[in-house]
Amino acid sequence: MISTPAIAPPLRGLYLITPDETDTPRLLARVGAVLDQAVLLQYRNKRADAALRRSQAAALAPLCRAAGVRLIVNDEAALAAEIGADGVHLGGTDGDPAAARRLLGAEALIGVSCYDSLARARAAAEAGADYIAFGAFFPSATKPHARHATFDLLRDSAPLGLPRVAIGGIAPDNARSVVAAGADLIAVIGAVFDAPDPIAAARACRHAFA
Repeated sequence: MISTPAIAPPLRGLYLITPDETDTPRLLARVGAVLDQAVLLQYRNKRADAALRRSQAAALAPLCRAAGVRLIVNDEAALAAEIGADGVHLGGTDGDPAAARRLLGAEALIGVSCYDSLARARAAAEAGADYIAFGAFFPSATKPHARHATFDLLRDSAPLGLPRVAIGGIAPDNARSVVAAGADLIAVIGAVFDAPDPIAAARACRHAFA
């Protein structure tokens, strides 16, 4: 596992997800410019092959370590274990949280996409997930056909006692609304990395928690 500070930052704030960038030095530069605004970084690259995903994830690990930001690998628990990430995020077809826990250990962060399903969130909690993610809350360029989640899911899942992530079309102009509804983390890709000023956009998203 990546060594983290003695007191790890709480699971509340900006959850950055990497863009589909195939140029690794450019990816590191883009992430490095805004990483200090985040509490989690998820490595996700749908354009990369297995070798590039491994090299990029491995390159992000020391960057996250230096910033005190925990690194999560999308979909691939085996890759997370291989490069010493802090955890994995599992989608609907990416395996069982309990199996990921056995592979990654007790200290790993395991997140689960629950889309628009409270039942899936309950199952994830029972399987030992560390956080649950709902979305999309707003139209999303990354996943234009994603299922639509409602604010009620954030409120109704509160008794599960897990941090709740809001994802899908989150941007500085709507971030406060999902935080007010109960989101502990807001997951963002394009609203930061495609913004004219990514640093200002990341700060604005982080300030939704102020």
